[in-house]
Amino acid sequence: MGSNPDYHRIYNDIIDKKYPDRKKECKTLLAKQNLSILDIIELNRRIFGLSDRSTEAFNQKHRSYDISAILKILDYQKAHKLNNIQLARHFKLSRNTVTKWKRLFLSTSGQDFGKEQI
Repeated sequence: MGSNPDYHRIYNDIIDKKYPDRKKECKTLLAKQNLSILDIIELNRRIFGLSDRSTEAFNQKHRSYDISAILKILDYQKAHKLNNIQLARHFKLSRNTVTKWKRLFLSTSGQDFGKEQI
C-alpha cells in the first residue's frame, strides 16, 4: 500500500454521506483507475462548487503538484494556446509559479525535464 491517500474512497464517502445528488456528475472521474492532481481539483470543484476568496487562498497555499501534473498543466497551456496569465487564472496559480515551471521543465534545448526538483 502506498503513502498516497485513497482518494477514491475519500470522495465516494463524501458524496455518499453529504452530496448524493452530485454522484452522477462525478461518476466518470471516480471511475478512473488513478486520479491525477488535476482530477482531484476537478472533483473538488464539482462537489463543493466555487468558494469564496479567503477559502480559495487558504486552499491554494496547501496544494502541491507532482511532475506529471505540472507537465499536464503545461500541455494544457500549449493545447489551448494560453499565455502564462491565462493559465495561472485557469488553474488558480501564481504567474511566477507558471514561469518557474516553464523554466524548469521546458528548456529551449529540447529537453523535457529540468534537473531541479520543485
